[in-house]
Amino acid sequence: MAWQPQEAPIRELAGYLKDSLGQDRATQQRATQMLQQASQQSPDINNYLCYILVHPEPIPVPGMDANAYHIVRCSAAMLMKNNISLIPNSLSPQTLAYIKSELLQGLKDPHTGIRSFTGNVITELLRKGGIMAWSDVLGQLIGMVEGKDPSGAPIPTAVQEGAMSALKKVCQDSKKALEKDAQQPLLFMIPKFLQFTHHPSTAVQADSLEIVNIFLPMRSHAVLANIDALIASLFRLGNNPHAPLRREVCRALVHLVDIRPDKIAPIMGGVVDYLVQQQNDTDVDVSLDAAEFWLTVGEHDQLRTHLGPYLPKIVPVLLKSMIYSEEEIFRLGGEGDDAEEEDRAEDIKPTFAKSKQRLPNGESVEVIDELQNGDGDLSEGEIDEYDSDFEDLFGTDDPEGRWNLRKCSAAALDVLSTVFHQPVLEVILPYLKENLRHPEWPYREAAVLALGAVADGCLDGVSLHLPELVPYLISLLNDEEPLVRQITCWTLGRYSRWAATDPDPNNPDPQHLQKYFEPTMEGILIKMLDGNKRVQEAAASAFANLEEQSKSVLEPYIKVIVQQFVTAMRQYKDRNMFILYDCVQTLAEHVNEALAQDELVDILMPALIERWKKVKDDSRELFPLLECLSYVSTALGQKFQPFATPIFHRCIDIIRVNLEKQIAFNNNPALDAPDKDFLVTSLDLLSALIQALDSQSGILVAEAQPNFFRLLTCCMGDHNNDVRQSSYALLGDCAIYVFPQLQPYLPEVMELLIQQLDIESLSEVDQNNQNSSFSVINNTCWSCGEIALQQGKLNRNTQDASRSDGSGLGAGMHPYVESLYVSLLKIIQSSKVPASVTENAAVALGRLGLGSCDELAPHLETFAYPFLDALAKVAETDEKDTALKGFCMVVGRNPEAMESCLVPFFRAIARYKDPSAELQDLFRQTVMGYRSFIADFDAFLNQIPEGDRTVIRTVYV
Repeated sequence: MAWQPQEAPIRELAGYLKDSLGQDRATQQRATQMLQQASQQSPDINNYLCYILVHPEPIPVPGMDANAYHIVRCSAAMLMKNNISLIPNSLSPQTLAYIKSELLQGLKDPHTGIRSFTGNVITELLRKGGIMAWSDVLGQLIGMVEGKDPSGAPIPTAVQEGAMSALKKVCQDSKKALEKDAQQPLLFMIPKFLQFTHHPSTAVQADSLEIVNIFLPMRSHAVLANIDALIASLFRLGNNPHAPLRREVCRALVHLVDIRPDKIAPIMGGVVDYLVQQQNDTDVDVSLDAAEFWLTVGEHDQLRTHLGPYLPKIVPVLLKSMIYSEEEIFRLGGEGDDAEEEDRAEDIKPTFAKSKQRLPNGESVEVIDELQNGDGDLSEGEIDEYDSDFEDLFGTDDPEGRWNLRKCSAAALDVLSTVFHQPVLEVILPYLKENLRHPEWPYREAAVLALGAVADGCLDGVSLHLPELVPYLISLLNDEEPLVRQITCWTLGRYSRWAATDPDPNNPDPQHLQKYFEPTMEGILIKMLDGNKRVQEAAASAFANLEEQSKSVLEPYIKVIVQQFVTAMRQYKDRNMFILYDCVQTLAEHVNEALAQDELVDILMPALIERWKKVKDDSRELFPLLECLSYVSTALGQKFQPFATPIFHRCIDIIRVNLEKQIAFNNNPALDAPDKDFLVTSLDLLSALIQALDSQSGILVAEAQPNFFRLLTCCMGDHNNDVRQSSYALLGDCAIYVFPQLQPYLPEVMELLIQQLDIESLSEVDQNNQNSSFSVINNTCWSCGEIALQQGKLNRNTQDASRSDGSGLGAGMHPYVESLYVSLLKIIQSSKVPASVTENAAVALGRLGLGSCDELAPHLETFAYPFLDALAKVAETDEKDTALKGFCMVVGRNPEAMESCLVPFFRAIARYKDPSAELQDLFRQTVMGYRSFIADFDAFLNQIPEGDRTVIRTVYV
């Protein structure tokens, strides 16, 4: 028998929903508690919530008029959606059957809000249970849009629009499930959506096209099969007065650039005319989506040259779009000094830790993984790739700090200038002459922005005017309008390479630095202490850019720079400290040991330590501060020693606390999950300290063990890729600098390391995400090679360490050789592994031979060729040198195994241009050994190309 509601529970539930939204706090809390209890304990709660949602007749509850009941119905929908989302298996088969039979009635409600909330519940139901949980709902919704009612009654347009909106929400939330569904529902749905672009309702037309745009970037077969019908719809709908519809037309054109550029190229002229018109539209959303086209085409290898003939049409509309709108001027213009005001918490940008990946030569590079939601897409409110790439273009000068028309237009101008160069400059020069000195600041500001946007692409042409422009820009640093000062900082930063480098090496100007670089540097430094916080931020960002561009040119000015940094450090509020840390670390990175002068250390380090003491262990400011200290410690080297001990131990404490938080969260998921960036940045600073202190680092580690290595092994086993990546980087540094302290913990370390090297355990998602799992394996291979190198030295120098009985420290690498060999060989042979990982694995395998040549010798025939092939791509470094030493030692134990790849081996020997003395001696021993081993050695050498053969004969025979 079908479920039937009872009046008493309905009235009671409606009353609680009403009270939960009331003004009386006690009543509100009691009602909320009762609703939570009912959601967890009542099997029929969702039935009643559904009933209230879809039935518009007010329930007889005191104080419940029509308006109050409407709010109650909306609240019922929200609670029902949350129940479906948060309470597993909250819907019994009976409840699901009732909801499916009733819920669509909510889409027929006259209230837009009820129809919208009903769509949200439908979407959540399908997201939680999958499309097959309600397989016929899509057909029912499509039927409603078509105006088909089972009873034959006409369906009002508003209801059709509600059904279409619900379909859009379902497609947005379940796009991958729909695309991958074995039943291929999109083959039926996409043609229907294109038919709906003929619907009398412009809202239905816009939603239909928006749905097609959801699946277009996914290159869905169902969409690609209907491309011509889609393009026909775009032409038909392009000039519709309904702005949301035109916006979707613009979006579709942007998607087609990547999906079917062959469809865009023949009609480029018409598309350009249309999008220029749309970018001039009064609707800012339409304008922004039109502007995205220029940016997308400008970055498309095949299509971008097609824009050349239309630059005189495109560039002016970009320049116009870069001027602040009246609304933006109202919100931002005329801002005064605010440097003394405390920052609001919501104004402080989160900073994310950068993971470090080790290259085969031992260098580390930073990798920033994209922050994505579970569906692999940017969550609502996150910045997209252009916003990230061009964030330094503006600092945060746009009102909401989001991607907008102004940013997009400037970024498009930047891209087009790098493609077309002088033709773009020819279009903007008249604009610059007219507006750079404009009496109204918005035009002046936009002209400075345009000048900065073309800095990379048009430098050759602009440089002719820079002797005049740079002094004028420096004067604009004192403009009354803070936004002009702000953008001027950025533009000067963009031209800092020109200021730091004489543009005419054939006719150098000995006064170039004095005339242009020094005033630029001084002007930006002064603006770092501007009375306006936005200008401070822009100046700090510009100075970090100047540091990147000028590098060693900065060395004579380090003291002045450091003094200004320290002053800023004591004046800045929390928000701008983040970019100031970047300035400090960039300086340390590029001037390196020049920063290690006693006078400079005495100025910089007390200020950094003062900030270090102020920042709490749970503050997100700790991330950039730890990263900054990593670079500073590397630059100062031994001069950092007086500050190292408390920093070292605090990092260990931070790691311990966050690991404990992880354990607590594992036991109680209701707690907040710990932020892994605390672990990543702490591990990276420990690495930097160990590298910087070199021989002295063993003292720090010795004081901290066993806690240090216990925590390190915990991090090595963490589920987070970034944490493990930094952990194995630290492990490799420990092997290099503090191996005696590490050695007692090798059994625990090697067990985890061998597990991490198993590429067969990677999921398909891991294998496709080379910036995460493979970066971990990359660092694991590197650290494995460093451990093998150190243990190999001990094996050669200590008789006890050569024991092969598998006991005690003397066992060396013996217990792990077989497992390491199997894993490293699989990595070298895999075609799915990135080159850097393959190369590190080859280095590790070669180094393993230094102390374990007897154990590897039986496998030589199997791994020799893939090893030589992988190592051939590695530059000549100490890593490659020691790897070949180990390989030669293995060859010496089993020379017969090289029969099939002796020619590649000899060619590798001949082509190694600068071997160490020890490696050269091993090469000679190896060649001479084969000379005595091979009966007709000359005939063998004739198989080797003449150039390589000559080297073998003259150097090694």
